[in-house]
Amino acid sequence: MTMGTRIYLARLAGLGVFDPNGDRVGRVRDSVVRLRTTNRPPQVVGLVAEMALRRRIFLPIGRVTSMDSDAVVLGTGTLNLRRFEKRPNELLVVEDLLDRRVTVVADDDATGEGTPGTVVDISMELNRNTEWLVTRVAVRELTGRLARRGHVYQAEYSRVRGLVGPTDTQGTANLLALLEQMRPADMANALQDLPDARRNEVAAALSDRRLADVLEELPEHDQVEIIAGLERERAADVLERMDPDDAADLLAELPQVEQAVLLDLMEPEEADPVRQLLRYDPGTAGSIMTSEPVILTPDTTVAEALAHIREPELSPAVAAQVFVARAPSATPTGKYLGMVYFQRLLREPPASILGGIVDNDLEPLRPEMPLVEITKRMATYDLVALPVVDQTRRLLGAVTVDDVLDHSLPRDWRDRDLNEPEEVEL
Repeated sequence: MTMGTRIYLARLAGLGVFDPNGDRVGRVRDSVVRLRTTNRPPQVVGLVAEMALRRRIFLPIGRVTSMDSDAVVLGTGTLNLRRFEKRPNELLVVEDLLDRRVTVVADDDATGEGTPGTVVDISMELNRNTEWLVTRVAVRELTGRLARRGHVYQAEYSRVRGLVGPTDTQGTANLLALLEQMRPADMANALQDLPDARRNEVAAALSDRRLADVLEELPEHDQVEIIAGLERERAADVLERMDPDDAADLLAELPQVEQAVLLDLMEPEEADPVRQLLRYDPGTAGSIMTSEPVILTPDTTVAEALAHIREPELSPAVAAQVFVARAPSATPTGKYLGMVYFQRLLREPPASILGGIVDNDLEPLRPEMPLVEITKRMATYDLVALPVVDQTRRLLGAVTVDDVLDHSLPRDWRDRDLNEPEEVEL
């Protein structure tokens, strides 16, 4: 990096962090600026990077050897893996400053009223003392219309008022634009790092589908806080877009009165599978199964089955096989006949029917079977899903490997893991 290089900090979010050998060690999530006395511009002291197991660490700016639009590269040395904690005189660009409501004043403006706007990005430059300082702020001008339609321009840091101030002047538009580029699990992790009020505000601004995906990746206590902060009608809409087993797990954490209210607000066809899952004892096949696996009748062709599992919203575990049952094909189905694995579908002629290639060698699970027995059976036969049937062999759902993992791990496994080494040599 050369003197005078201008780098926009919000654009660094999401870039890969690499060691000197070119191996990825993490991903940039934010930038840390340190406030200074008088009117001197803040100093950029480092980056926040997300490592394995969602651990966020501090990367001193002096350890960074290059930054561009593709990657951040570190120099050799020891990397401190202690979890990042923001100090009192520090701010995070994405978390604290993006979308902040500010006023930009002209150099000759004696009134100090200026022009209102919102922060879109912040740039830093290297000075003669090899310090990275905040020099410019990209601002979207507020007009009488929606803020996002306003003109975007750059202003010198000295002309911007309100950049460091109360957090209630912060919106969500630009932060949402960054978060929308992430996978649901990464977005959930980013939300956990926000203050509660900011997190709830951002979550409420997501679409129903996106919020449902993110809730499925959050710890249960965060799920409850977010869903409780929504209007009940909106909460019901979000629950409808969650997988029934995940929606049932979330509702199980709420008081029964609140459960009943939200279930009544949901569409009946969406609420019925969730009600059924809530009837089973915790830790059993019935309580952890998904009631919406891919279920087809025996006269379905291989070509039709392949078309069904191409559905992009299906998880890999659910799409790894189809379950074959007599009509009706919605759970609880007609008589369960067996399953056909994805690999078998690829080997058969497209016109073949499922009834002729169905595999029924494995005994289905019963809804009361405990988790430990399910885990043993999956491990024994190297399976990613198993059917669950009732006494009359009607298919009730399927337990997938991700369901088993989710319920086998400690309840707080989605929270921060503190049992990691504190240093690593690059």
